[in-house]
Amino acid sequence: MFSNKALRMLLIPLIIEQVLSAFMGTVDTMMVSHLGPAEVSGVSLVDSINTLFLYLFVALATGGTVICSQYLGRKSQAEANSAARQVILVSFVFSVIVMSLCLGFRGGILKLIFGAVEPAVMQSAKTYFLITALSYPFIALFSSGCALYRAAGNAKLPMKISAAANIINLVLNYLLIFVFHFGVAGAAVGTLVSRAIAAVILLFMLRRPNQAIDTGPLLKIRPDKKVIGRVLYIGVPTGVENAMFQFGKLAVQSTVSTLGTAAIASNAIISVLELLTSMPSMAIGLGLITVAGQCIGAGRLDEAKKYIKKLTLWSFAALFVVNWAVLALTPAVTSLAGMSAETASLTFSVMLVISIIKPFVWPIAFVPANGMRAAGDVSFNMISTSITMWVFRVGLTTLLCRYLGFGLIGIWCGYFADWSARSVLFAIRYKSGKWAKHHVL
Repeated sequence: MFSNKALRMLLIPLIIEQVLSAFMGTVDTMMVSHLGPAEVSGVSLVDSINTLFLYLFVALATGGTVICSQYLGRKSQAEANSAARQVILVSFVFSVIVMSLCLGFRGGILKLIFGAVEPAVMQSAKTYFLITALSYPFIALFSSGCALYRAAGNAKLPMKISAAANIINLVLNYLLIFVFHFGVAGAAVGTLVSRAIAAVILLFMLRRPNQAIDTGPLLKIRPDKKVIGRVLYIGVPTGVENAMFQFGKLAVQSTVSTLGTAAIASNAIISVLELLTSMPSMAIGLGLITVAGQCIGAGRLDEAKKYIKKLTLWSFAALFVVNWAVLALTPAVTSLAGMSAETASLTFSVMLVISIIKPFVWPIAFVPANGMRAAGDVSFNMISTSITMWVFRVGLTTLLCRYLGFGLIGIWCGYFADWSARSVLFAIRYKSGKWAKHHVL
């Protein structure tokens, strides 16, 4: 169903979109780093919370991608449009609830998770959290819109809108931080405005008729329990999986916060760089949901299996190249960020270890799971990911850092163990063929 040319047309814009999405966080971190370690540490800590909710919104959007791609594989456009409308509705309602809770309890949330940080770091975190929480509905709607276009095989439009949003964010950050001296608040406002513009544009484009998926007038959307149930069948387990994953990251971040401001600042840059190295492979995994979903919807399971193998191999190649390219650029990044010699050296050392280990274990741990998720196999993903994350990413890092004194490298040893365990479990699951026995529609 998909030639190599068709795969490239889907994946290349998707890779660029993912890089641009990560770049928005990079801009905030790098620009705020010039204000001081307390400011960049506060932004980093809040970003770990923001990422938790981002992945929850993406999980709901993933449910829409699976449902819509399978309907399109069946040539059932009316059902795909119906599912798309419900994805938009559910994402908006859920994000408004999350935003309201975070605004109402932001001080308690920050104190619960990061109570041990210095007062200056906490103040920066409170300011950044207050403003960025307002962007949650826009993040959710943009994620849903991107997912719907991906389900139809169109990744170019989300890529273009992401590019425009990044330019707006870059300009606003520069003006608000360095010209008007709004500090951390300036970075947060720039991110809020750029995300709002991106969401509005994408939702407007989804209303256009005569495209693979169109939502029609958004104000006329009404709940459809049957379709919402199908979306949530994929979205809820995926959301639980992502939530557990991000809760684990928050637990790890809590451990990082005990290592001192220098380690927090170093880990903030490392986390951004490591995420950048993952972007191409993550995009390949997201594209696989569309590819496998359409194949399964069309009743072509053998082709779905072929594409799972093929795109996993592509992920191996992409991850190897990008990891070492990012490592080569790390000294320049730490210099632009104004990091001290000690922090820059620590950052490069950890990135070197990541570049050696990650390309060999990460692809199997994450890419095939998306193909199996496209078939409706979500419970296994949720359970296995939760187990490996709590045992290795949280448990092992806590042991290594809090009790054995490994420092920052101990954090990433836990990550390596988590990725390795996941890769073994998903390889066994794929070979067993049990994932292919699920049915969504």
